[in-house]
Formats: sequence, C-alpha cells, structure tokens
Amino acid sequence: MSSDEKQVAPRSLAEALRAKDDGSLAALLRARPDLITPVPTDLTQLATRAGTRASVIRALERLDRFTLQTAEALAVAPEPADRETLLALLAGDENDPAVVGAFPHALAALREQALVWGPDDRLRLVRTARELLAPSPQHPSPTGLGPTVAEATSGMSPGRIQEILTAAGLPTTHDAVSAVASLTGLFTDRARMAELLAAAPPDSLDVLSRLVWGPPYGQVTADPASRLRWLLDRGLLLPTAPGTVVLPREVALHLRAGRAHRDTEPLPPAVEPAATHRPQVVDTTAAGQAYTSLATIEELLKDWDEGGPTVLRAGGLSVRDLKRTAVALDVPEPVAAFWVELAYAAGLLASDGEADERYAATPAYDEWLELPSAERWTRLATAWLSATRTAGVIGGRDTRERTLSALGPGLDRSAAPEVRHRVLTLLAALPEGASASPDSLVARLHWERALRGAASSDDLRARLARWTLSEAESLGITGRGALSAHGRALIGAQPGAAAPETDALPDQASGPGDKLPVHHHRQHPAPPPQPRSPAELASAAARAGKLLAPLLPEPLDHVLLQADLTAVAPGPLQRPLADTLDVLADVESKGGATVYRFTPGSVRRALDAGRSASDLHAFLSEHSRTPVPQPLTYLIDDVARRHGHLRIGSASAYVRCDDDALLNEIIADKRSQGLRLRRLAPTVLAAQADPATLLEGLRAMGFAPAAESAEGDVLITRAHAHRTPPRTAPEPVPDGPPSPDTTLLGAAIRAIRAGDLASTTPHKPTAAAPGRGGTLPRTTSAETLATMQAAVLTGDTLWIGYVNAEGSASQRVIAPIKVEGGFVTAYDHTADEVRTYPLHRVTGVAELADEQA
Repeated sequence: MSSDEKQVAPRSLAEALRAKDDGSLAALLRARPDLITPVPTDLTQLATRAGTRASVIRALERLDRFTLQTAEALAVAPEPADRETLLALLAGDENDPAVVGAFPHALAALREQALVWGPDDRLRLVRTARELLAPSPQHPSPTGLGPTVAEATSGMSPGRIQEILTAAGLPTTHDAVSAVASLTGLFTDRARMAELLAAAPPDSLDVLSRLVWGPPYGQVTADPASRLRWLLDRGLLLPTAPGTVVLPREVALHLRAGRAHRDTEPLPPAVEPAATHRPQVVDTTAAGQAYTSLATIEELLKDWDEGGPTVLRAGGLSVRDLKRTAVALDVPEPVAAFWVELAYAAGLLASDGEADERYAATPAYDEWLELPSAERWTRLATAWLSATRTAGVIGGRDTRERTLSALGPGLDRSAAPEVRHRVLTLLAALPEGASASPDSLVARLHWERALRGAASSDDLRARLARWTLSEAESLGITGRGALSAHGRALIGAQPGAAAPETDALPDQASGPGDKLPVHHHRQHPAPPPQPRSPAELASAAARAGKLLAPLLPEPLDHVLLQADLTAVAPGPLQRPLADTLDVLADVESKGGATVYRFTPGSVRRALDAGRSASDLHAFLSEHSRTPVPQPLTYLIDDVARRHGHLRIGSASAYVRCDDDALLNEIIADKRSQGLRLRRLAPTVLAAQADPATLLEGLRAMGFAPAAESAEGDVLITRAHAHRTPPRTAPEPVPDGPPSPDTTLLGAAIRAIRAGDLASTTPHKPTAAAPGRGGTLPRTTSAETLATMQAAVLTGDTLWIGYVNAEGSASQRVIAPIKVEGGFVTAYDHTADEVRTYPLHRVTGVAELADEQA
C-alpha cells in the first residue's frame, strides 16, 4: 500500500463506516438489526452502538465456527495486524489449503458485520470484541493461548528479566524494554527456538506439551521441580502470580506450528444420509401422516367440545388432564402435549375466560373445519414453523424450579423457529428421499452457530433439532425421516438445493513439585431466532397445499356393516356421515380402517338426540355398502320400543308411565332404593333425586327412560358445542428485533447519511460561535431571517440549530425554499423531506463552507 493510501486509512470504526457505500451499510444493518432500533442519528452513533457489549455478543453469536475462529485469531494477533499474519495464525506453517480458501469469505463476513475494520495491512478487531476474545487470567482465549511475553513480564523486575536473557543465551541489555523485545525476538524466531528446545530435558518438553493447547496457566510449588526450573529460568514459563505460571503466547505458537487453534474448521461438517427411500414412498407416507394429524386435532377438540379441562391457577393444563388427553388420543404424553400446543399455536384452542376457566375450541376451529384438507394442514404446518412455544420442554423445570405445563407460561424458546427452518433446509439439501443422521445435523448446527451451544447433545439447540425431526414426522412434513415434496415447498426449497454451553479441559497429570493446571469455564448465551415473514410463509404454504392435495385420501360416503354389530369405515368419512356415526356408535379401534360398535347405549344416545328408529334404519341403509344385518335391526327396534316408555320430569323429579306394572317392578328393585321413590298415582312415581340423577339411575338398572319438559314433551339432548370468545393465536416471542425490510433500510440509511452530513460538514464561522464545531450556531433573529431569505434566492444549503416543542436541540442541514409568515419551508437533508420550521425555534444559521456547499 502506498504512503498516500496509508494516510487515508480510517482512524476509527466511524470513519470506516463513513467510507462504506449504501449497499454495505444495508448489509450491516440487515445482519445486525439491533443497530437500527432506533435509527441512529449519524454514523458516529451507529459506530458507537456497533461497539456496545450487547450488540457485539449478538453479532458473535451469529458467526459460524470458522468466522469466529478468524475473529479469535485476530484477538491474539498484534494490533493492528496485517492480512498475512492473520492467515498464518489460521493456516499454520503447513498453509492448510482449505483454510486459505475459506479465509477471504470469513474476513469479508467480519468486515460486513463491522466487527473488523481497517485496510488489509492494518486490521483491527472492534475493541469490545477484542476484550471478549483476547486472553486474560479471568477469561482465557478460546484459542487456549496466554498473554504475550510483554504482557506476562509487565510486573517483573528488570534484574529478573536480565537473568532470563542470560539463561536463554542472549546478551543482556540496558533496559527492560529492550530485554523483553530481545526475548520476544528469540521466541518468534523458529530456527533459534528449535535450537533452544533441542537442549531441553524431555521432562520439560512434556510439561510444555501439556500446556500448549491450553489452558496456558498452571500452578507450581514454592520449590519447583527441576524440569519446571529449567523452563522458568529461560522464560519458557513466566510467573503471573505467586504459585501460578503461564506459557507465553509466542512459545505456544511455536509449539503449535503457528496455528492459533488446535482444530481449525474452515468447512462445515457434512450432513450424512441415514437411509434413502423412493421419493414417491416418502410423499405418500408424509401425506398419510398429514391426514392423521388433521384427524388427531379434530379428535382432541371434539373431546373438549363441551368444555375441556380447567385452567390451572398458574396457567396451563394439569398433569392429570394431560394424561387423560393422552389416553383419549391413544398416544404418549409428550406427543399429546405436542398436539395440544399445536392446536393452541394455530389459534384453534384457548381458555374461555369465564369464572370457572376452561379450555375449549375457538370460533376459528369451526372455520378451520370447513376448509379443504390441504389448506387445514398448511394452517397447522405454518403455525408450527413460526411458533416459539416448544412442547419438548413440557415436564421440565423453569429457572424457579417450577414444573412447565402444557398450555402454561414459560414454554417460549426464541431459537425454535430458526432451528426448525434450518433443520428442514438441511434435509432439503440431501438427495430426494434421503433422511439425515440426527448427530450429523446437530454437528452442522453447532458449526453454523458456534457460540450458541456446546458440542454436547444436551444443549437447547441440539434438543430443538431432535424435536424438530420428530415433530415434522408427526405433522407429515417428512416421511420416513426424509423431506417430502410438500415439505420442501413449505420452506421454499428446490429439489437438491445445496447448511459449547460450557467448555472445560480435562485434568492433566502432574509430577513431583507440580500442581494441576488451572481450568477455566466459559458460558455461551442462547441464540436469537430468524423467522420468515408472514408473506413468505403464506406463499410457500399455498404451493405446499397444491402438492399435498392430490395425495390426501378422498372422504368416503359409506361404511361396511357387519353381523357382529360393528361397522368398518375403510377410510376417512365425509363429515356429516362421521358426525352421525359418532353419535350412533362407539369407536372401537382406529388405524387404516376405523371400527365402530353399536350398543344399546349408543343407539339410545341417537334416539335422545331426536332420531327415530325409522331415521336410523334409513341412514344405515343409505350409507352401508353391505346389507343391514338383522341383529342390528333388532337392536335398534328393541331400544326404540323401550325408549321413552318411562318419562322423567322435575318435581324434585318424577317418573310417569302408562304401564303401572313396570312402575311396580322399579319400586321392587333393590337398586332403586338410593333414588327414594314413592308412588303418587298409579302411573306416577316421585323421587328425592334430581332428574339427571334419576335418569342415570334408571338407565343403570337397564331401563330406557326419556327426559321430558314441563309441557310433557320429550327433551332432545344434543351435544352442546362450547366455544370461547374470538381469540388470536399466541404471538411468537423473538429474541431481538426482526430483520428490516428494504423500505426501512433505505429510509434509515438516508436519515443516517443526512445526520452525518449535518454533524461533519464544515461550516462558515458565525459571529456568535466562530468555528466551534459540534455546537449549535447562534445568530440574532434579524441575521437568521436575512440569511434564510438570501439562501432562497441563491439556492444555498444552510446549517441551522433547531429546538423542537419538547425542548430537544438538534443540528440540521436545510435548503430553504420559502420564507414567510414567521416560517421557513425547506428541504431537510437530515430527514430527506420538505419540512416547515417556525423561525423563532431556530437558534442560529450558518452557511456551509465553500468546498462543501
């Protein structure tokens, strides 16, 4: 680089940002959306915000493993570092070609996110990032490197430094600074270091080998062993505190062959296929499971149709109610929790908000039932993709050691949408029909977000990935572990498209006079999500629905009646047929074909709902592909003949019947004693029990009574569908602001540029404030008016100070258009729009310098 180019090198991050074009600024704000909330007033404020600890940590969390390793290497390089030095720390003496190939992209990513700035010969890491990644006794570097010789010897006496020079075979110097420089020169000279280490005792080299990859700190006794004494005398180990020594960074780099990391990972680990199936098999399997998911949601909410379980005082579903739901759905409890949470996320289920608060279906559920099957499925799938509520954590503990319950608080995990989408995207990158090894998926996710989780399988990101695989299979997005065609469309992928919580080192053995090295731990924060926009999800869902629709089974309009009082539905039934059959018969088994069983109780249930025996005969004849069996005909006629022969109304309760012999039979039955019946008339019995209890008691005795109204009419008991008031689906809880759209980015960049122009443009000195940059101009009212009027005629741009109605002062660059009535109308470069300002709020005005006007 020429001397002229070096003179214009940026001296700060703000100057580096000022040199970027709008496209680069847009890329920065898109990669780090927290910088735009709220919009910075100028580039200096943007640079300040980009260097705050919270923002830098969020940016580091988004880096893949190699880009993070590049930043870590820069943190241990001399500041400023040149490009060749940084590459050497990553590629080592062997100049790893994979590292060399990936290095430009990693450095460009750090520049794009404003974590690194400066030209190639003067690279600088943002100060906060260097503080986080550079080694210190309290926070060792992720590279495992320790302090430099200069840092480690900063508190050492000059005499001791001279003794180290003599023991290392170096000439003594006149001051400590030159002595440290001489020792550093020895440790960075590969040839001389090789000679020095060749003379070292084998035991001493063994000590170095145990510290070389970190932690670099170790403890020694007051009388170190001879192998440690040899290293201490020559500065290969330097004391940092009483009883503590450290391996200098330069020595470690020599022993590491120049590499900052033990395992540099320039390439992401491959996602390994676990099995391969024909795409048609995958699609049909996924479609079958998709239809099952619809049936499961319907069954769940039908079971809660008259009001579901009560809401716990702390919110959520009780463990007992979850178990009951699992039994009703015939699935394990974790799977039942997933279906309950999915219905809630889709807005189909909520609490009714009444005094005795219960869960029930929402009005949106009735609308959902009327949609085509494919569209109903896409509603569920898109709700699952974007939901932050995570069913997998149910049954665990929160930070206060309280049990997390289904539908309760504390289930949001903001990383869930990002992980779900990424797992499906990685599946989409495999050949069609191929499923992935879960371990390889987890390894890939860890590489892509190195700071977001440890390499163990117990961290949140790994658990989210495994839950995603299971839930996607249950929902029918995948089939046999492979991504289906409609699942691929749902995430917007094309076929064949080509994606540590706590770090601790193990204990190391020690010899006589040694103590174990000091270990350090580092905790990584959780990652933020990156959900797609609602418009993108809607478009993708429509494409997925079109692919899924032909694969879903058509509802049937018939069943097969059998002589053993059962009916077999060989597939999904049309809704009116299914609803009637659910009343007339009990479900005995499910699967590819559903088996219904007719019983006296189920037939009575249909009669109670207002159906007559002739209606039931006609219904079965119309919808059965086989003749109606005689036993079923007899069953219906027998129950119908006895149904309503007894009538129960409310006195407290009474029983009336035209057949007094039947009433005599009831009174004589010992099972009726609990009802406390007595005869009021030959055809009427009175009871102390309420009508509902009396009705159930007589039915338990084998009779078929019917309830009647006060007018003597038979009451028809249809199921009452309980619904909540209109409810909205729960909103996802993102961890941070969303990525800004193009319109917001453009407006923000214009505002930042205009604000920067106002704060950095040279101004002509005013009489009140000659040449004082950064202060508001001060002029009299007459001078302000005259300057404004002159600028209207000449078209000049002015710098003004302005105080708004709230008393907040700001600087603005305006081009006056019109001055009248005590107001100036001008184009405001800061806001990039035409505005009108009261002249009495303008503190002063100054012309821009000639070279900037």
